Amino acid sequence: MTERQKDRPWLMRTYAGHSTAEASNELYRRNLAKGQTGLSVAFDLPTQTGYDPDHILARGEVGRVGVPVSHLGDMRRLFQDIPLEQMNTSMTINATAMWLLALYQVAAEEQGADITKLQGTTQNDIVKEYLSRGTHVFPPGPSLRLTTDMIAYTVNHIPKWNPINICSYHLQEAGATPVQEISYAMATAIAVLDSVRDSGQVPEDRFGEVVARISFFVNAGVRFIEEMCKMRAFGRIWDKITLERYGIENAKQRRFRYGVQVNSLGLTEAQPENNVQRIVLEMLAVTLSKDARARAVQLPAWNEALGLPRPWDQQWSLRIQQVLAHESDLLEYEDIFAGSHVIEAKVEALVEECLTEIDRIQEMGGAMAAVESGYLKSQLVSSHAERRARIEAGDDKIVGVNIFQSTEENPLTADLDTAIMTVDPAVEARVVGSMKTWRDHRYQPPFNHPRPCKALERLKEAAKGTDNLMEATLECARAGVTTGEWAGALREVFGEFRAPTGVSSAPVAVTAEAGTPLALVREKVARTAEELNCGRLRLLVGKPGLDGHSNGAEQIAVRARDAGFEVVYQGIRLTPEQIVDAALAEDVHCVGLSILSGSHSALVPDVLDRLREAGALDIPVIVGGIIPNADAEELKRAGVAAVFTPKDFGITEIIGRIVDEIRQANKLSPLESTEVLA
Repeated sequence: MTERQKDRPWLMRTYAGHSTAEASNELYRRNLAKGQTGLSVAFDLPTQTGYDPDHILARGEVGRVGVPVSHLGDMRRLFQDIPLEQMNTSMTINATAMWLLALYQVAAEEQGADITKLQGTTQNDIVKEYLSRGTHVFPPGPSLRLTTDMIAYTVNHIPKWNPINICSYHLQEAGATPVQEISYAMATAIAVLDSVRDSGQVPEDRFGEVVARISFFVNAGVRFIEEMCKMRAFGRIWDKITLERYGIENAKQRRFRYGVQVNSLGLTEAQPENNVQRIVLEMLAVTLSKDARARAVQLPAWNEALGLPRPWDQQWSLRIQQVLAHESDLLEYEDIFAGSHVIEAKVEALVEECLTEIDRIQEMGGAMAAVESGYLKSQLVSSHAERRARIEAGDDKIVGVNIFQSTEENPLTADLDTAIMTVDPAVEARVVGSMKTWRDHRYQPPFNHPRPCKALERLKEAAKGTDNLMEATLECARAGVTTGEWAGALREVFGEFRAPTGVSSAPVAVTAEAGTPLALVREKVARTAEELNCGRLRLLVGKPGLDGHSNGAEQIAVRARDAGFEVVYQGIRLTPEQIVDAALAEDVHCVGLSILSGSHSALVPDVLDRLREAGALDIPVIVGGIIPNADAEELKRAGVAAVFTPKDFGITEIIGRIVDEIRQANKLSPLESTEVLA
């Protein structure tokens, strides 16, 4: 041990929540008992998108990828016996962030907490929802207002709370390069800070308090040097912007404060045990450098490419952090990269490129204008397409996927059905029943809430005007209003927004020179269209339910377009009825469904049934997503033609398989490669 005092470890979190508030509460208390030092709450998709669990779009999604929180009663149960005044809670919530913070505050007040002592973070970055994760609800303008009002409220009433986590994590998941990740996140931060400043809700002499509460949530990939340099560049650019654009003289208020979850995009279904070393390497990128060290870290589990991690898997990830922090000598030294000419050159190059891209976005009118124009989305779709092409070509090597694929039998996945956690399908019915009970009894003892209609009317009036929406939202929380009612009231005033898909403007990422895989698939597509006498083959790419992770769907759509298909892709958040209606109206030859949220068992059979009822038996349905083997077999028995999971990384091969399924459904003879070449 050196004479220097050892640094304090970062906050250690586990991203968790599932099934019900009661089940998640039990999980949180167990994780805290194991040494976790902060909570990171995952909410289910209905909660994130402002729907109650009995809404048609919530079917199959309730409690799947997080905990359902529909009203104050759920929030009470979620944190029962957890003293919120002593807790640091991160909530991954964006479009409905104001609502969830209001529920959290009221639940804390009921515990007797002093709300000025509450610590934690609401993610609240709506821009990256438009670009990558898809849980947006309202148009950009009203969304920015909700964020602005919440920041102003927390600075004045909950001063230790981070009201927004500018989230570049999902940008990298959507294909962002380090330059895009930094630039788009900084452009978002500028849009938010400008909005708060221009709203006049915080005096100019207190604006440093606003800047000091802005935090970031960042992704760390497996390219260790690049990722560590990215974090150093992030800090330098943030310091420059806050000093020069906003005049913040206090260096402490300008400090770049970030938490991190390391990359889930790079986790593989093939040889998933390799994910452990990937996770460790990625964690080192955000912990080894003291000057760019994360303030909070949460790690995915080794089996997240297979399905929902079990408590034991999450414990394993927590122990990885604890071993590094408590057994190694990492925290005993100053920054070990200071003075490295290699690191310094890389950081300087990143800073220069990022400032150029930030200026380009500002010239367009800022982040919100660049979202509405489709520029940011199309850039991400293009970057992701290029990345996928490099993997398929073998230029980007991934152990167990495109190199070193032979493997011994894996004892961790010998029984795949027990290697992940599954959510009991009966949970949804119980949550819906609980929701009905809440609505029926919220006016009666022991609840005694006032009638919610007055609170909702006040919320709508505030939304039509310029009042800060947080006070009206708190009134709704205390009145027993539900998540769907709160969001529904604002939908009436603000409307909804369907973000650009970025598919039509994405450039071709894979060459189609003679003899290449794409050229062969193009010939198969053209030959099949000719035999069907239909001009062009038509593929509908559908995203049923609330799953907004559209990266895979977009990549299939882009590659199918490049292979000669006419592609029908209407974006995210569609009902099975809407998908089938579009398939029939567009007279498509195949329907491809993309689902990563686990709702495939409820939604895919519905699509199949509706196609059968319409007499469209010649339209094959294929499905892609994180789908356990047992579920995949069940879907095939139900009539799905093919199921693709993350191990099927060759997109051109998938497009070829789609053509094969179209030929089989239309009783055309199979095409061999030699026939196509002939």
